Amino acid sequence: MNVADKTRIIADVRAIGPASLHLSWSDGTAADLDLSAMLDDRAFASLRDPAEFAKVEVGDWGHSLAWPSGAELGADTLWLETLSATGHGDVRAFLEWRLRHALSLAKAADALGVSRRMVAYYSNGEKKVPKPILLACRGWEVSAGLHQAA
Repeated sequence: MNVADKTRIIADVRAIGPASLHLSWSDGTAADLDLSAMLDDRAFASLRDPAEFAKVEVGDWGHSLAWPSGAELGADTLWLETLSATGHGDVRAFLEWRLRHALSLAKAADALGVSRRMVAYYSNGEKKVPKPILLACRGWEVSAGLHQAA
């Protein structure tokens, strides 16, 4: 399952700071992302060098970002960051719920008692995800014994 269930690829990227990127997507969405928290991970140690970070390129077929050092970031992760950066935290939370439980559009619709089309609208950010739906996602996890205490 693709995070958004809609064909969306990275169209362009440029470094705008020592840990920040301007990212453009094929659907016209663009955002400035601060990746400093991700760079704390040992796997991205080479990117803490601003000169290396600035060498970012769009990976094969727009499905990732790549650096000469071999570091890569997938489009799905970057799309979630883009959602947060563009004020769509509701969509991000909904997609993370679907991903966490590997739910297709149909399975998510069945779990929430809504139409598959509505799940697609929420997943693609075409409609705001209502708070009752986000609460239903949590309730579904609890009723299935899948929720972990924070």
